[in-house]
Amino acid sequence: MSKGRPEILFPLFADLTSLDGVGPKTAKLLEKLDVRLPRDLLFGLPTGVVDRRVHDSFADAADGEVATAIVTVLAHRAPASRGRPWHVKVDDGADGADLVYFRANQGWVDKLLPIGSRRLVSGKVERWNGRVQIAHPDHVIAVDEQGYELLDDGTDAPDPVTDPVSAPDFAPDAAPDLGADPAPALPDFEPIYHLTEGVTQRLMHRVAQSALARAPDLAEWIEPSLLASKKWPAWRGALTAAHAPDGPDALRAGSPARERLAYDELLSHQLALALGRAANRRTKGRPSDGDGRLRAKVRAALPWPLTGAQGRAVTDIAADMASGDRMNRLLQGDVGSGKTVVALIAMLTAVEAGGQAVMMAPTEILARQHIESLAPLLAAVGIEPLLLTGRDKGKLRAAKLMQVLDGAAIVIGTHALFQKDVAFRDLRLAIIDEQHRFGVRQRLDLSSKGVRPDVLVMTATPIPRSLALANYGDMDVSVLDEKPPGRKPVTTALVPSDRIEEVIARLAHALDLGRRAYWVCPLVEESATMDLAAAEDRVRELRARLGPAMAQKVALIHGRMVPAEKDAAMAAFVSGEALLLVATTVIEVGVNVPEATIMVIEGADSFGLAQLHQLRGRVGRGADASTCLLMYDAPLTASGKARLAIMRETEDGFRIAEEDLRLRGAGDLLGVQQSGLPKFRVADIEGQADLMRTAQEEARLVIATDPRLEGRRSDALRALLYLHERDAAIRLLSVG
Repeated sequence: MSKGRPEILFPLFADLTSLDGVGPKTAKLLEKLDVRLPRDLLFGLPTGVVDRRVHDSFADAADGEVATAIVTVLAHRAPASRGRPWHVKVDDGADGADLVYFRANQGWVDKLLPIGSRRLVSGKVERWNGRVQIAHPDHVIAVDEQGYELLDDGTDAPDPVTDPVSAPDFAPDAAPDLGADPAPALPDFEPIYHLTEGVTQRLMHRVAQSALARAPDLAEWIEPSLLASKKWPAWRGALTAAHAPDGPDALRAGSPARERLAYDELLSHQLALALGRAANRRTKGRPSDGDGRLRAKVRAALPWPLTGAQGRAVTDIAADMASGDRMNRLLQGDVGSGKTVVALIAMLTAVEAGGQAVMMAPTEILARQHIESLAPLLAAVGIEPLLLTGRDKGKLRAAKLMQVLDGAAIVIGTHALFQKDVAFRDLRLAIIDEQHRFGVRQRLDLSSKGVRPDVLVMTATPIPRSLALANYGDMDVSVLDEKPPGRKPVTTALVPSDRIEEVIARLAHALDLGRRAYWVCPLVEESATMDLAAAEDRVRELRARLGPAMAQKVALIHGRMVPAEKDAAMAAFVSGEALLLVATTVIEVGVNVPEATIMVIEGADSFGLAQLHQLRGRVGRGADASTCLLMYDAPLTASGKARLAIMRETEDGFRIAEEDLRLRGAGDLLGVQQSGLPKFRVADIEGQADLMRTAQEEARLVIATDPRLEGRRSDALRALLYLHERDAAIRLLSVG
C-alpha cells in the first residue's frame, strides 16, 4: 500500500501564497507560467544569465551591453521641462557617466542617490555625444569603501515610472553589518527567468529563492555508482547550483547540476512506465502458439523472402504470443519495410491457436487498402478477411456483427470496431495501425473486446529513439529498418514554384506514356493566411491544361469527401482509369499503387519532414524508376531549406525523423501531441536520448528487483515520483 506523499515534501506542495511576497494576485500571474505550487518553481530553471561582474569603470563597455561598476554620485540635474528626465552625474573612475530617470521626483532621487554617496550601479550602457548613459539602471546598491553592500537594493523601491510619488524608506547612513565573511553586493551572474506580463525578474528571483529555501535534503535515489561516475551533486545542491549559475556554461543541458535534474525527471518518467509495464505483465495473457501451418503457406506465397528485420520481428512477436505474459509491443516500420506482412503473420498465429485477430486502421481508405493487400495472401490459406467500417448500416452491419461473434478469423476496420455492439467469440490479438491517430481510450476499448488479448501497435512513421523511449518505454519495440528486395530508390528533385509550367508540361508527357502520378496540395480551400494552391482549384487548372482527353483521367481525393467518393477516386487510380490523382495528405499513409511512379508535392516547404517522407513513400513501390518533385516557394526560410535538403539527401526514414526532431522539436512532430508525449521541464529529450536510455535501464532494473518499491531505495524513489507528479505510477503503487 502506498504511504502517500512524504511529509517532508508538504512545503513544496503548499499554496503559492505561502511563499514570501506572493499574494492571490501574484499567484494568478504565476499560473500563466505553469507555476501553481512551490515545487514548480524548483524546476522552472533560469533561461539565461546577465554578467554582473564589477568592472573598474563603464569605459570599456560596448553600447547595448550590461555593465557594472562602483560610482560616486557627483550631482543631480533636474529636468528643464515636463517630460524630460532627471540626470544624475556620477564618477566611475574614468570618463564619468549619467544615470537617467524619467518621471522621477526629487525626493526619490535624493534618497536613492544622495550626492557624495557610493553606489554599485548595473545596467545597459548607451552613449550620447560620447558620454556613457544608463537609463533606469537595473540595480543601484549602496556600498562601503570596500565595495560591500550597505543597504537593500534601492531599486526594490517603487519604480518612479509607475509610482513617481512614493520613495524608498531606508536610512542612507546605516552602519554596514559585514560579519565575518561579507558578501558582494550582486552575484557575478544574475539568473534570468522566463516571464509573463506582470511578472518581473526581481519577482521571479525572489519567489524562486523562497521555494528553494523549502527544498529539503532528501535521501538519494540515484544509484551511487552512476552518481559518482557522472560527478553529479546531490538533489538539493543541484537545485541551488541551477538557480545560481556561475556563467553561461552552467546553462548547458550537460552541466552537472542540470544534467542531474534532467536525469531525475527522466528516471521518474521511466519508473512510471516500468511500473505500468510490470502491472501489464502481472495481468496474465493466454498463450497463442499455433502449429505454424498457416504461416508457412503465406510465407511461401510471398513474392520474396522476409528481410532480416521482418524475420526478427516475426520471431519476437511469436515468442510474446506463445508466452503466458500479455504482449504489449510496438512495431515501427519505415516506408515500404513490409510492416503489414509482419502483422499478417502475427494474426495467423492467433488464428492457428483457435482465436481471432483484429486490425484497426485510422481511415477507411487505409482499412480497405489492408483488405486489398492481404486478401490475395489469405486466399492461400482459405481465409476471407472481414471489413467493418462506419459505412456499414442496418442489415449489412448486423450480418457482419454476427460473423464477428461467430468467429470470423481476421477482422479489419476503423473506429467502428470498438463500438459497444461489436463482440468477438475469442479475440486473441488486437492490432492498432498508425496508433498515434487514436486516443488512449479508443485503444483500450479495442483491447478490452477479448479476454486479455495480446496487443500490437504499429506505426509507419519512424520515431526518433529519444521519443520512442519517452512515449513507449513500457512497451517492447521491434524496428523494421530494411526494405524488401526490388524496391528502387526514388529520385528526389527540388523545383521552385515559378517553374510550374515546366512541371505540368513534363507531367503531361509522362501521362501520355501511360505513367501514373500523384499531385499533392496542402489545402482543400483557400486560406487567408497561407498562399498555397487549393486541391479543388488545382484539379480544375490541371484538367484544363492537360486537354479534354487527359482531363477525364484526372481524379480528386481529399478528406472532406464522403467515403463513396473517396473509394471511387481511389478505385479509378488503382485500375488505371485515372492516371493522375490530385490529393491532400489523406493519401500520405498506407496507399499502395505500385504502378504510380511520379509524386509532385506542391508547397513542400510547408510540410514536416515526416509527412514528406510518407508522401514520397507512395511511389517507388513497383519495378519502374520513380521521381518525387518537391515544389517550393522561393525564397526558402533556413528551416525550409534544411528540411528539403535532407529529403534530397536520403530516403532513410529514421535519419529523417531524427532531423525532423532536431529542426522542429518534439511538440511539433507529426502525431506527437496526439500520442500524449509527456512534458519535461528540465530534460531535453532531443539532446539527451542517451540519458533517457540510462534512465530506462535503471528503472527496469529497479522494478525487476523491487516491483512495488518496498526495498532499500523505496522511500527515495517514491519521493521522486511525487516530486514529478507521476500520478499513474503512484496509483499503481497505491493498489499494490
